[in-house]
Amino acid sequence: MFAGSDVLYRLRRGPKAGRAAAEALADVGTHVGFMLRALGSIPFALVRYRKHVLRQIHEVTFGSGSILAGGGTIGIVFAMSLAAAVMLGVETQRGLDLVGMNSLSGMLSAVANTRELAPVVVAIALAAKVGTGFTAQIGAMRISDEIDALDVMAVRSVPFLVGTRVIAAIVCVLPIYMIGLLAGYLSTRVVIVTLGGASAGDYDHFFHLVLVPQDLIYSGIKAIVFAVVIALVHCSYGYHAAGGPAGVGRAAGRALRTAILSTAVLDVLLTFALWGLVPSIPGAGV
Repeated sequence: MFAGSDVLYRLRRGPKAGRAAAEALADVGTHVGFMLRALGSIPFALVRYRKHVLRQIHEVTFGSGSILAGGGTIGIVFAMSLAAAVMLGVETQRGLDLVGMNSLSGMLSAVANTRELAPVVVAIALAAKVGTGFTAQIGAMRISDEIDALDVMAVRSVPFLVGTRVIAAIVCVLPIYMIGLLAGYLSTRVVIVTLGGASAGDYDHFFHLVLVPQDLIYSGIKAIVFAVVIALVHCSYGYHAAGGPAGVGRAAGRALRTAILSTAVLDVLLTFALWGLVPSIPGAGV
């Protein structure tokens, strides 16, 4: 018996708190192992289930996942980005006014919107709108034994159901990320320049000075990583759903909480990994 299995066995045989900890650790291991399997299945899904990949992209874009149709995820991202960027602009202007450095507001707008605000807003919207749809769809198939039927028909359920959805999330996250980023830029500029009365020339000068292609590429990488993790988390909870329709609802709630928490942790780690522990602004030579 492996050491890890022995520890879980002893916890399960111990007090109630130990049993709960053992079940939690076993649940984490189940989901992590499943996500690794799903990542490994992506090449197979691209080769074997190309038509289903296209169908998933269409579903996420125009169907019940609805990135575009019916004011879907793009509308949510646009509204959330506007609201978040308004508060960013207000607090940026207030803080810089206190130290007499309001001319640097364009620099903070470019850095904050690009590196943090746009990827995180897109991730939250994707988890709430598209991810919960993934959990509900796969969970409904699990409780109705459709996944078992796929296995019986020699259809590999993990690449067919999960790999294709991960690919669809990667493809579809880029347009909504760009919409959210543009909304953040415009909203912050309107608040600081039009409503706050700051110099448009100073704002635009520092904004374009520090907004370098490297930051845009890194920011896009963050959005893609968030999309992959969110799709994996929601598909995993749907795949392991149990307990009828109520169980699918519980799985969707747990998946959403896990996805948002994972996004917060990954955001910190990716920021340090991509931009370093010591902040730098390449365009400004700082």
